[in-house]
Amino acid sequence: MSPLSRRCLLAGLLASFTVAACGRADTGHAGSGGDPSRVILRVGDQKAGSQALLSAAGELDDVPYRIEWSPFQFGPPLLEAVNAQAVDIGGVGNTPPIFAAAAGAKIKVVAAHRQDMSGAAILVPAGSPIRRVADLKGKRVAVAKGSSANYHLLAVLRKNGLAFPEIQVSYLAPPDALAAFTAGRVDAWTIWDPYTAQAQAAYGARVLVDGNGYSNGLAFQVAGERALADPGKAAAIRDYLTRLARARVWANQHPEQWAKVWAQQTGLPYEAVLTAARRSTTVPIPIDDAVVASEQEIADAFADARLVPRRIRFADFVDRRFNDVLPTPAAT
Repeated sequence: MSPLSRRCLLAGLLASFTVAACGRADTGHAGSGGDPSRVILRVGDQKAGSQALLSAAGELDDVPYRIEWSPFQFGPPLLEAVNAQAVDIGGVGNTPPIFAAAAGAKIKVVAAHRQDMSGAAILVPAGSPIRRVADLKGKRVAVAKGSSANYHLLAVLRKNGLAFPEIQVSYLAPPDALAAFTAGRVDAWTIWDPYTAQAQAAYGARVLVDGNGYSNGLAFQVAGERALADPGKAAAIRDYLTRLARARVWANQHPEQWAKVWAQQTGLPYEAVLTAARRSTTVPIPIDDAVVASEQEIADAFADARLVPRRIRFADFVDRRFNDVLPTPAAT
């Protein structure tokens, strides 16, 4: 982005903060008084997530509000924090919003991107006798409950004639699952990059099946309803999503530079992370009817399997006001 474009974006953001602050009624939130530097946007993040990506792309250089980052191991705990108003927004895969919505969380999906699913995988040890999905019957499979990997596993089983109760599920957070996998306490592990790359590079894990053809590849930014109702924070969210969309385009165009920062942030070998960066390309997309319909299918699948407490209407948990922050076709 040119310096002039950056100045225009910053000027627009300052104007949006001023208009929001002057035009709103008192909502009981800490107001910015028209000063974006008084706005604190609390962001939930995951391993090699938004903070690393924005930093690598140079998108944290001139932020006019303050960002407070909170790390989470995977999506569901992050959305619990959003619902509890401990954070304002965070990035998750395609499944955590469904589990959160089914639990009655006050959240809204505010941005989407689609990613290649080659880095999402059901892994088995290099010497495992498991060669096809049918071999998972009766086996111990680790997965993070309510994560995108949870749906990946469900979809793989369903398409290959297995029901969820026909495997022994071990619900484990990614670091615990990695320890169980490498110690032989589980027979398979359903996971995503960079954990997939880590397991392959460090432990010789073998991909039984990846996510292509099983998952919609969607991932989201999810915000709390209270944060969205605050004009100052909503303006910060708009700017944050704009930066994040640009950063995703940058990462696709500069995988080596992105991998360098990714490796520094995670401590993983550069070559392993470069593999993940090259196969996990992401494209910012609008939250349109097709996205909502695809997510509704996932929600219905979990409800049919009785893995969530109630059925939901995914459209009720979507806020499309930020669809216009996507990069122009020329930028992508």
